[in-house]
Amino acid sequence: MYALTQSVNNYFPRSHHLAGLVVVLIGSLFCLWLNTSVNTWTNGRIVGLSSLTLAILIGMILGNTVYTNFAERLNKGVCFAKGQILRLAIMFYGFKLTLTQVASVGLPAVMSDALVLTSTFLLTYWIGIKLLKVDRETTILIGSGASICGAAAVIAANPIVKAEAHKVTIAVATVVVFGTIAMILYPFLYHLGWLQPWLSAQDYGVYTGSTIHEVAQVVVAGNTVSADVGDTAVVTKMIRVMMLAPFLLVLSFALIKGNSENGETASFISRVKQVKVPWFAFIFILIVLLHTWIPMSVGFEHSMVLFDDMLLTMAMFALGLTTHISAIKQAGIKPLILGAIMFLWLIVGGGLINVGISFL
Repeated sequence: MYALTQSVNNYFPRSHHLAGLVVVLIGSLFCLWLNTSVNTWTNGRIVGLSSLTLAILIGMILGNTVYTNFAERLNKGVCFAKGQILRLAIMFYGFKLTLTQVASVGLPAVMSDALVLTSTFLLTYWIGIKLLKVDRETTILIGSGASICGAAAVIAANPIVKAEAHKVTIAVATVVVFGTIAMILYPFLYHLGWLQPWLSAQDYGVYTGSTIHEVAQVVVAGNTVSADVGDTAVVTKMIRVMMLAPFLLVLSFALIKGNSENGETASFISRVKQVKVPWFAFIFILIVLLHTWIPMSVGFEHSMVLFDDMLLTMAMFALGLTTHISAIKQAGIKPLILGAIMFLWLIVGGGLINVGISFL
């Protein structure tokens, strides 16, 4: 009980957090406003832009310029935003999902998501570690973003991976770059007629939802074909998002060292006991269940979604503030090459998985 109380108390900011949190909050609110304003100013012509992308970019600009003069005073609050607020954001993400959505697209979408997620992550790990010699933390984060739900998955996996800020930024960059390309490329290929021999309109929606990185990018790629296809794509994507919690648990188990203290191979039970359970991911699933079973007003749901968007944007802005350009340069081009390879895998390999399932 004491440990639980301490864990809950960690989510309440202290006085030394406040200055940094105020800066992060102001920055995130500006990014949310700017994202909405850009869409209004351009009549929606700039697609795929999100407050998360703006937050990390603006945060990085400030983090490598004026923030350095105030870092000592603000750092504790900024780190609180990268840690505890991030976990809260993942929990409240559950208000965007229901089990009813899963039932609406059926077993094929669930199978496609599961196979694409598993194959993409394992392939990313093998290519990144064995072939490209990318460090393990960056490889895992890139694999998480490509296989599940983009930037949200990257920042959700980081409390388990415990990577440096610049590695998280690199992984998010691969999501932004290649997810944006996919958002434009998929509808282009469909309208050219290259996908129709293999995938029906409904199958295209499942293909889009199971292989494109970000939810916002899936919305654009699906609705470019039709509203019905867009709905199928988004629901398929949301099923993929729901796989985040079990993925984090498996990841936590996999990162436990396989040897015991005396050098002998650790047993399965002993490794299970060492797992740092990502409780925030299970609270996320609990909120999904409550959102499914308990009637909620539209106004309340909308408020929770807006609140979650703000929390996620705060976490990304804080991440940007603590990311140094010099560290990204030092990482080199290999992470981007890895992201590009996985982008091609999602198009071709993910396509083959979807075609195979459509014939079942």
